[in-house]
Amino acid sequence: MTSKVPRAAGKAAVAIGSAAIAAALLYSSRRKDRQEKDKPAPPHTPTGEPPQTD
Repeated sequence: MTSKVPRAAGKAAVAIGSAAIAAALLYSSRRKDRQEKDKPAPPHTPTGEPPQTD
């Protein structure tokens, strides 16, 4: 005898797996966007004018 997974259970497993993959992709893309946003601004580029000193 072979044990077969009922069709409904198989479809449910596929749906849960697909949702898990989609959630992981969304999480990783949001994390990547946040890392890019949190990068410090590049230093001010000199314009050729002498620096203002006191």
